[in-house]
Amino acid sequence: MLCVSQLLTLDKPSNARTRRLRTSRGVFAVLDTEPADPVQYRGTALLVPGFMGSKEDFLPVLSGLSRGGYRVLAMDGRGQHETGTASSAPSYAKSELARDVVAVARQLDAGAVHLLGHSYGGLIARAAVLDTLGDPSLWASLTLMNFGPGPVSAAQQERLRMLLSGLESMTPAEIWPFIENQESDVAVGVKEFLRRRWLANAPEHLTAAADQMLGETDLTTRLADIDLAKAVVSGSPDATWSPEDVEQMAHRLGADLISLPGGGHSPNVHLPNETAAALVDFWDHCGTAFQRRSS
Repeated sequence: MLCVSQLLTLDKPSNARTRRLRTSRGVFAVLDTEPADPVQYRGTALLVPGFMGSKEDFLPVLSGLSRGGYRVLAMDGRGQHETGTASSAPSYAKSELARDVVAVARQLDAGAVHLLGHSYGGLIARAAVLDTLGDPSLWASLTLMNFGPGPVSAAQQERLRMLLSGLESMTPAEIWPFIENQESDVAVGVKEFLRRRWLANAPEHLTAAADQMLGETDLTTRLADIDLAKAVVSGSPDATWSPEDVEQMAHRLGADLISLPGGGHSPNVHLPNETAAALVDFWDHCGTAFQRRSS
């Protein structure tokens, strides 16, 4: 199976709302979840989804993060799901997508935010931090979830090349049967959502993202030089980046390593309570002085 974001439920917390966020880079679809108890507000987190994913991938962890006192924004990137092209002259270069993340963070007007990128979203989140030199006015921390230091595994590279070939000669609707989740325990409504999401993705974005995952270089040394609290989440088993490489990257970064056996490539989906608890614990101990948002 391709290194795609997984989803088992569409249940949304009552304090989460889907809205459009207008930024200097265009308009982005977000899931905005307020803290369960606003009096206990501890900070704001911005979550960036993976390849062929969307903001809905984080639905299972929103309640736990909210109960921990965090406002959580999960976004659809440019070319993903409900965001669409975001602007009249879209570009899907890594540097441009990183600038989108920076623009969303600035638009929140929440001070430094905790940035998390899942899988391909980790590639973009890392680029956003590197491009801004870890600007402490923007970032309270960086978390890389099931993202490795360089290109994806050899098996995933082969699958990505097959997808790129398919995108040259087939429509997204024709490709869907080859990538859809065939597991019987996935609800019909979720399967239909995944199909609609796939068809909503911009083919140009899919092509660019696949190329980036095939050609990404190891930027761990550069990231290690950034003075910013960092965590690496390693759900396993995972065939996208080997857990061994992910753990070695965490060591090289001097990052907190959060190992979640049984979480697979998407611990946010398969171990949501454990993932949320670990993230809240990391964010609580980052040592950053949060400023309460003005009302």
